Amino acid sequence: MTETLIRQYFDAFNSKDSEAMLALLHEDVVHDINQGGREIGKEKFRWFLATMNRHYSEQLSDIVIMTSSAEGRAAAEFTVRGNYQATADGLPAARGQSYSIAAGQFFEIDQGLITRVTTYYNLEEWIAQVRDE
Repeated sequence: MTETLIRQYFDAFNSKDSEAMLALLHEDVVHDINQGGREIGKEKFRWFLATMNRHYSEQLSDIVIMTSSAEGRAAAEFTVRGNYQATADGLPAARGQSYSIAAGQFFEIDQGLITRVTTYYNLEEWIAQVRDE
């Protein structure tokens, strides 16, 4: 069940179906943003997705999902391949640069919904790729 839920989350991401992603989240989902803060709530996650979709066009591949023997926790490792479409605050100027970076996410699940999403990737590597292209 946990692996299926996480697979649905990634499938929705790759389909650019924000509503399908949001349907998998608990109303009070905790979202730990890479090298950023913590946001709580589905509406804040909705806003985050809209912001990300404005700045980046991304696909996830090489996805490996790992679950704990006890239900309720999962992790995934994957490759993010994308294009930087619109300049984000505090980051280099966007010129349609492509990038490919390794990333990971950690999840908590309760009663069939994702209650926490924590994302990690090497921001410095991403910056180097979009600066050098």
